[in-house]
Amino acid sequence: MLEQLYQDVSRDVAKILDRALSGAELDSSDALRLLGAQGADLQALCRAADVARSDDNGGDVSFVVCRNINFTNVCYVGCSFCGFSRHRDEEDAYDRSLPQILEKCRDAVARGATEVCIQGGIDPHKDHEDYRDILLGIRKEFPSLHIHAYSPEEIDFGHEKSGMPLDAYLKWLMAAGLGTIPGTAAEILDDEVRRVLAPNKLMTARWREIVSTAHRVGLRSTATIMYGHIEKPRHVVSHFELVREIQKETGGFTEFVPLGFIHEKNLLGQVKFSRPGPSAGEDLKLIALARLFFRPWITNIQMSWVKMGPKLAQMALLAGANDMGGTLMEESISRESGADHGENLPPEEMRRLIREVGRTPVERNTRYQILRRFDDPEKDPPSLEPKARPELAGPRRFRSEASVVRVQQHGPS
Repeated sequence: MLEQLYQDVSRDVAKILDRALSGAELDSSDALRLLGAQGADLQALCRAADVARSDDNGGDVSFVVCRNINFTNVCYVGCSFCGFSRHRDEEDAYDRSLPQILEKCRDAVARGATEVCIQGGIDPHKDHEDYRDILLGIRKEFPSLHIHAYSPEEIDFGHEKSGMPLDAYLKWLMAAGLGTIPGTAAEILDDEVRRVLAPNKLMTARWREIVSTAHRVGLRSTATIMYGHIEKPRHVVSHFELVREIQKETGGFTEFVPLGFIHEKNLLGQVKFSRPGPSAGEDLKLIALARLFFRPWITNIQMSWVKMGPKLAQMALLAGANDMGGTLMEESISRESGADHGENLPPEEMRRLIREVGRTPVERNTRYQILRRFDDPEKDPPSLEPKARPELAGPRRFRSEASVVRVQQHGPS
């Protein structure tokens, strides 16, 4: 019977997985082969990643109680994959005041949040002082609330406005209350792809400079990838190699988060050469490959329940993931591109989903320090979720009238 279980697994895939579980570091050719895994090979990949996850993290699955706060959706960068951005004169453009941001923080703290994630569009009317004022305002009222804020794109924008050296600018933000930064604005860290997706956005070398400098001055960050659009397997591997190189140099990444492309309501999803997001198999494949490729350098692999939905997120826990991410409370970026899995996953739902796959829920903070274990469901705390407060939610209309000419003129190589 055991021979029947393994007879369909390709010999080369079996050898790669055996080496990975023995502690060998995978190279680019190994990663390319695993990205092509199908059928029994994909099942074996997921199983190997689950074994590695158990070795790295045991039976715990972590989550963080946090709130996303997008302070403005005004943005002029023009990323083809974005359904969130608005121009200033559009009806549903918004720019939240500091009192509005603080009200969202109060709501988050009342619901048990230990973190707020602050991001917004690139508004040319703002500058580095605006970013600092948000940090100072939050820290003044909530000194113990962790502020996870400002993507490398936002840091690039603020840094240019400031005129400071990059390390000095980052320390200036830290002194105002910045705790960690999201490793977003990464998409695919290969300029061949970036020039098509977002030609006005920072390129790979600048992303690396900002993240590496942040790590060196004491700011840890996440690392992400957005896949399922125009990228080729070689672009994914190039991205993985770059992230691993940075981690070896700095040790500053707290986790790796694969993010599937949401295609329904953005420009990139309307052009013929873009795929309509990843398949379920691709989602699991990226999670599993990340687990094997980054160990022992990065041992926290997070799935995105916003992108995958709760059921596929549970499958990701069986394919190498050990973290459910954040409760979010309010999610705008994926929602405006067409994601339909909700924008809030309360802690009690997190715990239920984790327990349903036989794991132990643990609440963590942003830096992956464990705050509470939930070994006994009978002792779970009561829900802190309030009744719906629609005045705290963001606008929901999709802007569909934007031109697709720029993206149509540039296909994948």
